[in-house]
Amino acid sequence: MRILWLKTELLHPVDKGGRIRTYQMLRAINKRHPVTYLTLDDGGAAPNARELAREYATHVETVPFSVTARGSAAFFSELLQNLVSPLPYSIARYRSAAFSQRVRALVSAGNIDLVVCDFLTPWVNVPRNMGVPVVLFQHNVEAEIWRRHAEVAGNPLSRRFFGSQFKRTEDFERKACAAANHVVAVSEHDASLFRERYGVQSVSAVPTGVDVEYFNPAVFAERVPGRLIFTGSMDWMPNVDGVTWFAREIWPRVRAARPDATFVIVGRNPPAAVRELANPAMGVEVTGTVPDVRPYLGSGSGFVVPLRVGGGTRLKIYEAMAMECPIVSTTIGAEGLPVHDGEHLRIADDVETFAAMCVNVLNDVSKSQDMAARAATLVRESFGWDAVADQFVESCATACLPQPHSQSVT
Repeated sequence: MRILWLKTELLHPVDKGGRIRTYQMLRAINKRHPVTYLTLDDGGAAPNARELAREYATHVETVPFSVTARGSAAFFSELLQNLVSPLPYSIARYRSAAFSQRVRALVSAGNIDLVVCDFLTPWVNVPRNMGVPVVLFQHNVEAEIWRRHAEVAGNPLSRRFFGSQFKRTEDFERKACAAANHVVAVSEHDASLFRERYGVQSVSAVPTGVDVEYFNPAVFAERVPGRLIFTGSMDWMPNVDGVTWFAREIWPRVRAARPDATFVIVGRNPPAAVRELANPAMGVEVTGTVPDVRPYLGSGSGFVVPLRVGGGTRLKIYEAMAMECPIVSTTIGAEGLPVHDGEHLRIADDVETFAAMCVNVLNDVSKSQDMAARAATLVRESFGWDAVADQFVESCATACLPQPHSQSVT
């Protein structure tokens, strides 16, 4: 099966959840099926990202593209213009006629059996009626993220903006899912939402994986008593919301019970709101970009996932599980993963309970390590990337079956 894979970025540096999932999935798939990787390129990838793309694709093509910098005058101007657009801003900003033309040209050459649109964003550039099946690979139910942002927004203007983006994203996502020959979700929870909310009939769930050889706790130093870790891309709004909520509302309660406790926020591109959380007196550290998250996961006595917003599944949890780091998460943080409260991790959604669970994890080390060992066994036995990639290819084969279907961008 010859696959055309559509994306909005080169994958290196492989330093955030969506890139990690795509990179690992494609590395495994490309061993079995030739992959042509077509992506927008705004120049923001690693200098050798195109060369390194050979790790996960047989053939690589890029379409030059410029994305307006967030926070700039042009960015806010585009937001204002988007008020009258039917498209959500997160989709509209990636529209590219050149990309769409190149997709059609590659398919028309007759060397493609299947098109995979990776994330909802590139769908805005998928041409209609190309004559080959198209799979939409949904790492999240994107509308859910905007809905949850609206729910937790602190001021009326933010709630109104997020609510508007939710409605537009929901409309675009519904049409995209209906137009695709097949939808691949990252959990059965998400697949059920696609069926129930959008009426999608052809949808399957392919789980998140983890590199169990890379995330091996045996090669790292002993855990630091009282240390809690968070890892994640700090330029993703749900992560910013989560660590801010944890640091301001939950952390003071943890420190009251464990004055020696420390909290380390690990992740690239932290905005000012996150950098300002650093407080040596309260034991809070913000690292910014790090070359390797494993030393932090290896030194943590606990790992927190305090997400109130998000969708899909969190690779960070599987990484912490593989590293045998005890986990405390919200329900949303662990959403879609085959894990159980008290068996593989602790789950809490309110401030008091979350804080109590963190203290419990830090104080009852023996019980916490037993829980972490069960979690590690689960991911090592069932969620290596090769097995996950095989499931993905099987799901894509469903899309190649003859179906009376026509692709549509909107």
